[in-house]
Amino acid sequence: MSLPDCRTLDEETAALAEWQRERLDAHEERFEAAKEITTRLGAHWRDGYAEFGFWTPQLVDAVPTDDVRLELLTAEDDVDLTADEQTVTFDRQFVETRREGEFTWAAVEGPRPGTREQLGTLYRLSYEVDGERETVTDPFADSVPFGAYGPPELYDMDRLDEERDDREYFQNLEADGVEPYASEDDGLPRFEPATSMLEIHPGTATESGTLAGLKRQFETIGEKLADDDAELMPAERNFVGYDAVQLMPVAPITQNEDELGYWLVDGSRGDKLRVDVRRPDMLNWGYDIVISGFGTVNPAILESRRPDELVDLIATLHTLPEPVKVIFDIALGHADNGALPLLNEEWFAGPGMYGQELDYLEPVVRAGLLELQRRKMDFGADGIRVDGAQDFTNWDPEAEEEWHDDDYLEEMDRVTQEVAGVEYRPWMIYEDGRPWPRSDWELASTYRTLIEQHPHSYQWGPVTFAHNTPALQTFWATKWWRVREVADMGENWISGVANHDTIRRGTQLEPDPPFSQPQINRYLGETRNEQLRKAYNNPASSMLFHGFMPGCPMDFTHANMRAPWGFVRDTDAVWNLKVLSEEANFPEWQVRPQDFASDEHFGRLKEWGFESREELSEFLGLLADVVSMTDYDKAEMVDLLNAAGTPVGDEFTVGELEQLGRDWMRDMGEFFNLAHWHDQQGDERTAFDLAVREFRHDHEWVTTGLTGDDELDYVYPTDGTVLYYGFRRAPDESEEILFVATMEGVAEEVVPTDLVDVDDAGWEIALSSPDLDVAAADEPVELADSQSTLFVRSLD
Repeated sequence: MSLPDCRTLDEETAALAEWQRERLDAHEERFEAAKEITTRLGAHWRDGYAEFGFWTPQLVDAVPTDDVRLELLTAEDDVDLTADEQTVTFDRQFVETRREGEFTWAAVEGPRPGTREQLGTLYRLSYEVDGERETVTDPFADSVPFGAYGPPELYDMDRLDEERDDREYFQNLEADGVEPYASEDDGLPRFEPATSMLEIHPGTATESGTLAGLKRQFETIGEKLADDDAELMPAERNFVGYDAVQLMPVAPITQNEDELGYWLVDGSRGDKLRVDVRRPDMLNWGYDIVISGFGTVNPAILESRRPDELVDLIATLHTLPEPVKVIFDIALGHADNGALPLLNEEWFAGPGMYGQELDYLEPVVRAGLLELQRRKMDFGADGIRVDGAQDFTNWDPEAEEEWHDDDYLEEMDRVTQEVAGVEYRPWMIYEDGRPWPRSDWELASTYRTLIEQHPHSYQWGPVTFAHNTPALQTFWATKWWRVREVADMGENWISGVANHDTIRRGTQLEPDPPFSQPQINRYLGETRNEQLRKAYNNPASSMLFHGFMPGCPMDFTHANMRAPWGFVRDTDAVWNLKVLSEEANFPEWQVRPQDFASDEHFGRLKEWGFESREELSEFLGLLADVVSMTDYDKAEMVDLLNAAGTPVGDEFTVGELEQLGRDWMRDMGEFFNLAHWHDQQGDERTAFDLAVREFRHDHEWVTTGLTGDDELDYVYPTDGTVLYYGFRRAPDESEEILFVATMEGVAEEVVPTDLVDVDDAGWEIALSSPDLDVAAADEPVELADSQSTLFVRSLD
């Protein structure tokens, strides 16, 4: 392989600096200039040479301009990015840069652009201070094959867009016109809301834990859907019946500082750098981001470590027999503490609840975050879910309180995408529970603030927000007022009870609470495992939200599979044990005795001496106690654990305890992988779940709010049963639906048509729980806990 001879192009570099000055001169407000300047930051391949731009306020007074070089690293030989570990020799060159105020620029001839087939030139700024070499990474990188802490890669992003297989999908958007979701100011098309949505954690959704693996799964499903003679397997049904999928965050994440990294310099000689590179394998639910590299993809979920995988997955979903929208979960409301060594201090406002608060008032930060959002969405997403919108706040020192930066959220809404030559705006979804974390947030939150400001947008509704626990007895009675709100005003809400947060909260419930506290709904199943899994994949609530209620219901793959799920987070060296202590109830909720006994699960934990689920539960309960007793002093924790006597022995060290915490997270991540649960999917149950989702798409008018004579109520007095019932008429008066369900409690016999003032004639059974015998709408039916039925009557 021929190696490049890289050199700085003086004229083109000067033009970059001049362009920057012109932007600053053209705008009175620095933020407006920064919105333009940040589009040129990062590395851009220009068909023959590359442009590099860095925001470097930390260098202005600290390092002379002439001392800062652009370090370029090009592999001497082909690199197999699918290998777990290898040693690579890089040709290293340093070229001149030009600093203009707070920015550093270079236009360079010779570097190699990355493609699907080859590793491109890696790059970073480099300089010496007191004889020590320091580097500056690129927060606006398009590819980070060795994680956020390794040098980023120059990548040919134009090629990636030109070669995508769903170009027609976007061009049809332009051809189809802009109503009804046109932007108010410029008429650009905006993707319409979905009818129903599936949330997916890419790292555990398939055996490979990669976007490529997820693509293959949907390709297989698409081939079967296109073949009238092919039948979906029960596990495959859990992925269909939706017109949108929401991918949990796919941005680069933090790394555990106690473990080896993925870019390990082995030595250097002259213009050569020898590096041991490892395949990134961080296991995380995706929310512990470091901002740096946010615009690209976490390499741990890339089989090839090529960002092409994300485009390939999106194109596959867009070109299914029934196209499926792709929603990105964008977490820009905070940064993990691991961001501190990657970004200059101007990015941060100080420590916060989740690590580091970002300084949204700093113009370049404010503009830079919007630019990172734009670049990520330009992979081809149809919609954006803004994680924790209530966390976008700034501190008012005079009032001594935080204030919500709604102007910034509006800027997020204004960002436009350009894919396949088509400019558009995405479907906007906000998660906003303000005034959370105020103590009265559960009562005070309206979940409508941003809908009122942006009528085209959606918000996560009150039954979807993180703290809902439908495994608790009386949940459907005590949450009735929120369910009623979904009926009355939920047309722009994401609804449903199953998502990555709610199930995690469910596993933290006390399995056997004191009698004075809310009890577990024992009617959901005979074991805790059955109770939890049915709570989040429940025939009655599925039919309520998919078959009857307005808005956009969202399910979670792990709930559909009735597979285990919890806190996936092996990247925290500081708080990992506290996180582990909060999972003390997990084994009883999510681990059946036969699961622990299986040779394919919990291998690391078994090596520590745990021989049963009960031993593991006892240890975690003890760990939770010592965390509380010692105020998280790890040395004291170890002393107490050793004194108590546990399966791990009585000479446990802090280092060993921390390693056990990492082993827990690794074993859990493997345990959660859905490939383990395919053969446990019931044919009848999965067919029913799919039928419920298909009903919504066949009767799409139910996405609109209840009106006129529509009705939703419950039978009271309850007398031990929370029985919901409802009636709706289509806006065009073509049909009516009648719904009844025992949401929880003892069995109750009812005549559905007696619950509402409707005629008995003409009703047909549209849906009923798999284990329910229904004769007709005007005949008695006995509904046990979680059983439901829905009738349709044509008015034509």
